Amino acid sequence: MDRINAMMVFNAVVEAGSFSAAGRKLGKPQTTVSRQVKELEDYLGAPLIIRSTRSLSLTETGQDYLESSRQVLALVGEMERAASGEYVQPKGNLTITAPVVFGQRHVLPLVTEFLKHYPEVNLRLVLADQHMHLYEDFVDIAIRIGKLPDSNLIAKRVGEVTKVVCASPGYIQSHGTPHKPEDLSTHQCISFEGLDSPNEWIFSKNDKPFSVRVNPRVRLNSIEAAITMAKEGLGITRLLSYQVSPSINDGSLLELLTSYRPLSWPVSVVFIRQGATPMKVRRFVDFIVPRLRQVLVDMQSSSIGSR
Repeated sequence: MDRINAMMVFNAVVEAGSFSAAGRKLGKPQTTVSRQVKELEDYLGAPLIIRSTRSLSLTETGQDYLESSRQVLALVGEMERAASGEYVQPKGNLTITAPVVFGQRHVLPLVTEFLKHYPEVNLRLVLADQHMHLYEDFVDIAIRIGKLPDSNLIAKRVGEVTKVVCASPGYIQSHGTPHKPEDLSTHQCISFEGLDSPNEWIFSKNDKPFSVRVNPRVRLNSIEAAITMAKEGLGITRLLSYQVSPSINDGSLLELLTSYRPLSWPVSVVFIRQGATPMKVRRFVDFIVPRLRQVLVDMQSSSIGSR
């Protein structure tokens, strides 16, 4: 029995939540996956997984073995990367994740530039607004927006963004300008459902947050759709500053209630803490951190200048 391969299969089953899902991920039949886990259990002389018709769960031994096997697989990965020269020059596969709009507008151009400098690096870029797990999803680097939970990950802060309220000049001409958040109750609003509650918008005055209830005429789960409808004069919307900065800069949207901007959210570059960080990760972090900082500084200066 190949114990390293058995560990990988066992970890895949746990992460996928079922033998069939692990089989699809590994490109193996479900029966093969189940047999390899059973062989591992027989070798160890203890059950690792409690099987049922609807779900699976780990035994106490399985939980301990999962943590230990992850450490072993991480060590094997480091040994292989060191042997292939990954620690002395940027090469190999690099997986990066970022929020969709931020990634498309600001990360993708920098990634493209990085790849031109390092032809031996292969990239997997995952743009998703849901956070991927760096360990379980085999992600090397994540661009995160928002407060980070305590963890053993390394985080480098590159700037901040905030939520802004905006509308088209045509809407303001037809419906007037709200001068305080409470005025929104008499306005048509366009709410993005992925940004807190669509019915309550958060504001801040003297660093003290407070919420205002709105009655959205339109509720959307697409940022681009919210921006488009706001530009068409259908209402006032509220999105993150980087999402609407191009429209504010070209005048198609006007920022409102600037004195009541809520507290900012940090933007961070996050990666796994490890004994020897692969060169591809170090070089990418060193490359993107100062450039993202400049992007966010320029964005903030442009926004201030447009008021």
